[in-house]
Amino acid sequence: MAVLGFALLAAAVLALLVLVHRYVWRRLVGDTTTAGSFPRRAGTVAAYVLPLLSVGALVSGRTGTPFWLQQVLAWPGYLWLAALLYLTLALLAGELLRPLLSRLLARRAADAPEEEAAAETVSAEPVTAAHGSTVTTAAPPASAPLAATPAPAAPSRRLLVARAVGGAAAVAGLGTTGYGAYGVLRGPRVKRVAVPLARLPRSAHGFRIAVVSDIHLGPVLGRAHTRRIVDAVNRTQPDLIAVVGDLVDGSVEDLGPAAEPLAGLRSRHGAFFVTGNHEYYSGAAEWVDHVRELGLHPLENARVEIDGFDLAGVNDIAGESEGQGPDFGRALGDRDRTRAAVLMAHQPVVIDEAVEHGVDLQLSGHTHGGQLWPGNYIAELSNPTVAGLERYGDTQLYVTRGAGAWGPPVRVGAPSDITVVELASRQA
Repeated sequence: MAVLGFALLAAAVLALLVLVHRYVWRRLVGDTTTAGSFPRRAGTVAAYVLPLLSVGALVSGRTGTPFWLQQVLAWPGYLWLAALLYLTLALLAGELLRPLLSRLLARRAADAPEEEAAAETVSAEPVTAAHGSTVTTAAPPASAPLAATPAPAAPSRRLLVARAVGGAAAVAGLGTTGYGAYGVLRGPRVKRVAVPLARLPRSAHGFRIAVVSDIHLGPVLGRAHTRRIVDAVNRTQPDLIAVVGDLVDGSVEDLGPAAEPLAGLRSRHGAFFVTGNHEYYSGAAEWVDHVRELGLHPLENARVEIDGFDLAGVNDIAGESEGQGPDFGRALGDRDRTRAAVLMAHQPVVIDEAVEHGVDLQLSGHTHGGQLWPGNYIAELSNPTVAGLERYGDTQLYVTRGAGAWGPPVRVGAPSDITVVELASRQA
C-alpha cells in the first residue's frame, strides 16, 4: 500500500508539472511568437530541456551520480524550479490584466477612425488665398496611381496583449528569482534576539549563543558558502556556537572539503552540533565523526554543563528509521531541574517533549522560514513556529530561518540568517 501511495503521489506531481510547463509555454511562447519562427523553436526546446534538468538535479544525489555531474545539473535545474514558480505566479496575476488591456486597445482602435475622419474633413475645407480668392484642396482622384510602399500589417490586438503580459511576467518572475539567488549567495545576515530565562543565574546574564542551521552544503553551495558563514559567526564573538542540523546534502567523500572551514569557528565555550533530517539522507554517522574531527562537539541525545545552564541536544526525528531518533530521557531525564536548560533540536515539532522535560529554551531550524514565498504558509501547516521566538507554556522556542537553502539557491520573503541569542537573567 505504501508503494502504491507513493506511486500515485509521484504521478500526481508529475502531471501537475506537465500542466504547469504547458501553461507557461503557451503564455510565454505559444501566444507571443509565430509558428516556425526562431523564438518559437527556441522556447519549445527550453520547455523540454529545463524540466529534464530539474528532474536530474532532484534525483542525481540519490542515484549515485558522480558529484561533478550533480553540480552541472544542480545550477540550471534548481534555478529553473524557482523561476517556474514565480513565472507561473506572475502569469496568473497577468490573467487579471488581460481583459483590461484588451478593452483599452479596443477603445483606442474604435477612436482611431473618428480621428482620421476628422482629419480628412479639415483637409477638405476651403482655404482663402492672400488676394481674397478661395482655393479648395482635395484628395487626389481615385484613379490616380499611388507610389507609396504598403505598410506592414500591425500586430493583432490579441498578440499585443499576449506580448505585454508575457513580457511583464518574465521580468517579474526572473527578476524575483535573480534577487532571491543574490540573497543566498551574498550570505546570511546576523540577527540578535534577547531571551529572558527565569532560572538563569545572574552570572550567565548576557551569555551569547550564535545559532546556525540549514547550511545545506551540496552541489550548489560549497566551500565559499561555508567560509562566509564562519566569518559571519566569528565576527559576532559569541560565547557558544550551536549548529542545529542540516549541515549537508551529500557524503563526506564529496563534501568533506566544503565543510573544512568549520574548523575555524571560534567561541569561548566551543561549537556544538546536532543532526538534522538531511544528515540521515547523507550518512549521519560519518558526518558526526567528521564534524568531531573539525572541532565541533556532537550532542547525540546528550547534555553538557555550561556556566549557569545545561546545554542539551537530541538527534533528529529522521534518525528513528535507523534506531537513532531523539531520546529526551537520555538527554534531559536526570538533570538538576533548578538549572536552566537550553535544548538544540533541529525540528520545531518536538517542542511538546521539550515542554514536558522542563526545557527553558529550544533552538531549532528546519523550516527555512518557508524559503520561497508563499512556502511559509505551507510550512505553517506542519510546524508550530516557522520563524522567530514564541512561548509554549514555560518553554520558549526560537526558530532560525537558516543560513543556506535547500534545492533552489533562492530565498524570497525569508532571508537567511545567523541569530545571536543573548540569554538574560531576571535576577540581573
